[in-house]
Amino acid sequence: MDQPDAVVWHDLECGGYTADLPLWRELATAADGPVLELGAGTGRVALDLARRGIDVIALDHDPALLAALEDRARAEDLAVTAACADARAFDLGRRVALCVAPMQTVQLLGGGQGRGRCLDCVHAHLEPGGQLAAALADPMEGCDGEVLALPLPDMGERDGWVYSSQPVAVRRENGATAIERRRDRVAPDGGRTETTEVVHLDELTAGQLEREGAARGLHALPRRHIAETEEHVGSVVVLLEA
Repeated sequence: MDQPDAVVWHDLECGGYTADLPLWRELATAADGPVLELGAGTGRVALDLARRGIDVIALDHDPALLAALEDRARAEDLAVTAACADARAFDLGRRVALCVAPMQTVQLLGGGQGRGRCLDCVHAHLEPGGQLAAALADPMEGCDGEVLALPLPDMGERDGWVYSSQPVAVRRENGATAIERRRDRVAPDGGRTETTEVVHLDELTAGQLEREGAARGLHALPRRHIAETEEHVGSVVVLLEA
């Protein structure tokens, strides 16, 4: 296989989401300056913005995902700067006009202490008047536990291998929402491997994040919303200004 499994699964489970792109494009164009993306992964958002002539810094803690992003940026001759770092502890040596955190990235930081460290880092990198735009969601909204009617799995093929990922349960666990997925991988010779992946999203309201931002000198602006799709819940986007 040419690509690491982490890249394949990330592309399969996240790469096809497009409902939020119009908002990030709008905010990035209005920002009139460099844009930092937290949790950039393989470049779903960062590459989309770079195609529109926007100076983008793509930050992620996984070097395999960033390597795929850089390969794609080179293939398209796009100017994207990759930064391999934890969103709770980074120093880029430059300021940005906008920081975006798509797809519930701020709910993956290990609770209030982790978010606080992230907010401190973001604030230190924002130009005066710069903004943080962070998408939040509650996957339990409209759901009472086990997923009874399973959505269609995300499926893809790479170098003769067939990948399938399907959410099978959503539940509350210790102040977080656990999203359980079943991942199936079928080899070219027919051999099959099944694993389970569980992602924990911190329970977090827009008001709570706004209060945490205010404690660090970030002023709340009117919230924005991203509509739900057949495959994804909707999001509220908190806007915080330095």
